[in-house]
Amino acid sequence: MVHKTIDETTSKLGMANLIGRLGLETEAWAEQLENVRALIAQKEIEVVRVAFCDVHGIVRARPIEARHFAKVARNGMPTGVAVLAMDSSSAICLPVFNPDGGFGRTDMGGCADMYLLPDLSTFRVLPWAPGTAMVLGDLYLSSGERCPFDSRYVMQRACAALAERDLSFVGGIELECTLFRIEDPKLGFESCGMPAEPPRVSALQHGYQYFSADVLDGADPFISTLRKALIGLGLPLRVIEPEWGPSQIEVTLDPLVGIEAADAMLFLRTAIKQIARRNGLLASFMATPGLPNAFSTGWHLHQSLGRISDGRNAFTDPSGLISPLGRQFVGGLIEHFAAGAAFSNPTINGYKRLNASPLSPKYATWSYDNKGAMLRLIGGPGDPGTHLENRVGEPCANPYLYMASQIFAGLDGIRKATDPGDPVSDPRAIAGAPAMPIDLIHAVEALEASALYRDTFGADFVGYYLNIARSAIGRFLSAVTDWEQREYFERF
Repeated sequence: MVHKTIDETTSKLGMANLIGRLGLETEAWAEQLENVRALIAQKEIEVVRVAFCDVHGIVRARPIEARHFAKVARNGMPTGVAVLAMDSSSAICLPVFNPDGGFGRTDMGGCADMYLLPDLSTFRVLPWAPGTAMVLGDLYLSSGERCPFDSRYVMQRACAALAERDLSFVGGIELECTLFRIEDPKLGFESCGMPAEPPRVSALQHGYQYFSADVLDGADPFISTLRKALIGLGLPLRVIEPEWGPSQIEVTLDPLVGIEAADAMLFLRTAIKQIARRNGLLASFMATPGLPNAFSTGWHLHQSLGRISDGRNAFTDPSGLISPLGRQFVGGLIEHFAAGAAFSNPTINGYKRLNASPLSPKYATWSYDNKGAMLRLIGGPGDPGTHLENRVGEPCANPYLYMASQIFAGLDGIRKATDPGDPVSDPRAIAGAPAMPIDLIHAVEALEASALYRDTFGADFVGYYLNIARSAIGRFLSAVTDWEQREYFERF
């Protein structure tokens, strides 16, 4: 039976000619679109996942039949604003049907649509999903304005602020996660709550044999599959290897410039989770899994600044460990570390790693090639690879917000010529050094008091972020934990 459909030129999908209304319909854009259409035909792509990163760092995607993708590229993909009102359990925590949707904006009221406009430069064929591609996009409101709660927009503004000083952000990703074999997926409806009951899992192999060739070989069936997929995805893979703990792995990418570094992190986590699931595994980026002998995991963000005009590393100094500009960047990161923790460590669980793991940084310090510091300086006099490694981040942090928080804090240090003092030799024995926030509550309080992040991220965004974070904190504080049950139930 042949179904009669509305002519493609008249059927509504998205906002008519959004790309033209925004003045983005350039010759370069048209050429990109033709290249994507040719790739869709060549690779026999059937479905394109049009995706964006929500405030939690979770990829949200809408699939569109590939024959309609050119229309989506021009008009945007309609997406309900409710997805921005969800906490980390995907429960809606803002009054989305109010005239302002709980966002303080009438163009987001009544659970209205916003429009996800693909960034064609991010179009990728997914090696693990036959006939499927994925593209990242930017969120626009019905008014034609950029959505102020789009985390990719925050990062884009941070990169623009750097460009005004002839600078670019260079980010290198060193990411840890834990792989589990799914023994019982817990798919009974009694387990399908919000959030759902986690699966019962086991480890792939024992740990603690750091750099063991046998452990590496034991993990090879999954690592080889992942490696081929990441290369096929176009990510600049450097290393995939087992980490210290049972079933831990670490993935490192070559440095990338600007928004590409954050986009790469999003594609990387997506690939790991989806390839693991297709192989009967669960990949978790939870900082401290609540399982016996499971190790904490981190995200070490390597970063420097480049000179746009000549391509040189702005942190390199011919005679010192780091340039004066680099020192000032460090000064800004240390000054704003507490408020920045709300972005580098956005979950309640992330602070279990900072407080409990002996391997995580405890103070806002910087040091030369010492992994006990919050900021590890790598390189030295005349070294073109001189950069900083921020070791506090958790693996599930939103990459756009984490990187943007570093950029804006560092720029503030440059603007004010903030002196961080000399690198410390023992970052764990510093009298009076500021300690990392003990929990998300304290980080959120520091963010609320931060004039810097209200000015740079935007007061609306910070207010929104605080509301979302406090929703999770409120749910956590109202839940009776196993610790409380053991501590009080029988004794009192």
